[in-house]
Amino acid sequence: MPNTQAILNAAVGVLYDRYVRLVYSVAIRVAGDPESAEEITQDVFVRACEGASTYHPETARVSSWLVGIARHRAIDELRRRSVRPESAQVYWPEEDTEGIAGLPLQDNLEQAVDSNLRRASIRRLIAALPPDQQQVLGLAFFQGLSHSQIAEFLGEPLGTVKSRARLAIQKLRDALVERGLQDS
Repeated sequence: MPNTQAILNAAVGVLYDRYVRLVYSVAIRVAGDPESAEEITQDVFVRACEGASTYHPETARVSSWLVGIARHRAIDELRRRSVRPESAQVYWPEEDTEGIAGLPLQDNLEQAVDSNLRRASIRRLIAALPPDQQQVLGLAFFQGLSHSQIAEFLGEPLGTVKSRARLAIQKLRDALVERGLQDS
């Protein structure tokens, strides 16, 4: 008969394989850098293993529980950084390809302004989408989740998630064509 520790290790392995991308995407989105996100992801699964008795299936899905742990752990990391800011160091690039203080060089100024205007227009278009479509786009494009992962995370049918994504992209494309920002 297998011992309890072996069963627990196998269960954590399955949990890790199933949810590591979701947890990592939350960690990187909140913490902002890959190194911290990897550390947070590892810590989430250690905490989940240690605190398995605190999980109540009637209260939340496993994915929601893990996302909550990841989010709180990432916020703790941000608070830790603000006490000891590592970003307070001044960085001067060795090769000035963008110009002083990140401003574009004169040759690329028109391109940079055009690019910023396009980004602002796209942000406004996304903000005009229904919240459920914004959520699906955000999870897909900014957190890197697949349609099936989004469906599981939201507790929605896969077809609903795919429809929301398709509608959102179609609305964005139509609006971009209408404003002359994309060819039809």
